[in-house]
Amino acid sequence: MKAAVFEDIEKIVVREVPDPVCDAGSIVVRVEACGICGSDIRNYHAGLRSGAKGQIMGHELSGSVVQVDRTARKYSLDQRVAIAPDVSCGECYYCRRGWVNLCANHRMLGTHWPGGFAQYIHLPAEVLLHGMVHPMPPGLSFEAAALAEPASSVLAAQQNAGVGLGDTVAVFGDGPVGCLHLDVARARGASRVIMVGLRRLAQARKFAPDALIDAASQDPVAEIRRFTDGLGADVVIAATPVAATQAQGVEAVRKRGTVILFGGLPKTSPTATLNTNLIHYNEIRLVGAFSYPAYMHERALAVIKEGKIDAKKYFTRTVSLDGISEGIRAAETGEALKVLVKPWS
Repeated sequence: MKAAVFEDIEKIVVREVPDPVCDAGSIVVRVEACGICGSDIRNYHAGLRSGAKGQIMGHELSGSVVQVDRTARKYSLDQRVAIAPDVSCGECYYCRRGWVNLCANHRMLGTHWPGGFAQYIHLPAEVLLHGMVHPMPPGLSFEAAALAEPASSVLAAQQNAGVGLGDTVAVFGDGPVGCLHLDVARARGASRVIMVGLRRLAQARKFAPDALIDAASQDPVAEIRRFTDGLGADVVIAATPVAATQAQGVEAVRKRGTVILFGGLPKTSPTATLNTNLIHYNEIRLVGAFSYPAYMHERALAVIKEGKIDAKKYFTRTVSLDGISEGIRAAETGEALKVLVKPWS
């Protein structure tokens, strides 16, 4: 089969590799669509976890089952499935409490197992048992199903933070994740959504935020305060890997409001400076958000099928396996909002 193999930092080679073979308790899926994630971009530049090389990346994928071991009874030939990357151990302190996204032995497709930047993917028994492989709702396209993975994180973050009816939500970040936060906040009943952006303002405008702030020429905190009559937003979501947006989030939220730290900072510079007096005296709730449980991936598929998230608005460029490096560049520069890889094109 054809696959895009991560050989080293900023080096992905498209070549022929052996077709995967079904073994005990496993399935093989023909990959029809796989999104390029922000973490794929980071790994392209910084390398995979533990310095792994010779690996196939890609973890926002969908496809159809082409091989099934007789013991993998939940799956059948030609079944259409959406796949998310997280695989928990099922045994650690966190897994036993249902917090599988915080698993002490957390592993991922595209890092510990070959991922979706290939024509086929093998899903071993362990992935089927402790990972996230779900049947696609009838009528949902492979392209739309590939958006379920990033949407799952957004759904989980807003549910855990209690975003709800009548809220004014401010989102720092005009990339695909920021736009997902806008769509999900509205679906949860937010009355107004403010977006703070920088590079993708023209594309973010298509999602019709109630206010769109250009961080290059405007003061986001002052503009959010102005838009809320000085009160501040009920919920601020820092959906960028930039420490300054976390600090600004604390400045822009109202008293007793919530700031969600959604975008992880670079491992080489993971510290932000926050005004803790504001957190203390204004009783601000500061919460982290990472990944999601398996049921949230199923919910994301349903929400996309219901039309509450329109996948067609997100994927603004499609590339073949040969075009992955160009796709990464387009996603990174903001030339594309989100890039979809079609392995058979």
